[in-house]
Amino acid sequence: MAKDVQIIIEEITDHLINYCSGGNYSDYYVGITKNVGDRLFSDHRVPIENHCWIWREANNDTEAREVEKHFLDKGMKGGGGGGDKESVFVYVYKISRITVESVSYN
Repeated sequence: MAKDVQIIIEEITDHLINYCSGGNYSDYYVGITKNVGDRLFSDHRVPIENHCWIWREANNDTEAREVEKHFLDKGMKGGGGGGDKESVFVYVYKISRITVESVSYN
C-alpha cells in the first residue's frame, strides 16, 4: 500500500536503526524503481536473506524521488534522476562486498 513521504522516511530510518544496527548513511544505497524485486535482488545482487534491505511504495514517482533525495542529502549512495513515471518504489540496502552499486537503468 502506498504511503506518504514522511511515513516512508520514518519507517526506513527506524528499520536501519533497529534492524540494521544503524551505521553511517554512507553505508547504504537508496534508489527508486518500478520493479523492486528485479532492481534490488537481480541488478544490485542484494541477498534476500540475512541482509539489511527495505522498500516502500510511495503515492507517485514525485514522492518517491522526494524520499530518495532526502536520503541522498543525508549521505546515502545512489544517484537521483533514475527511473520513470512508474518508479514509485523506494528501496534502501546496506552496501556490502557482494552488492553491486553501479548498475545501468534499462
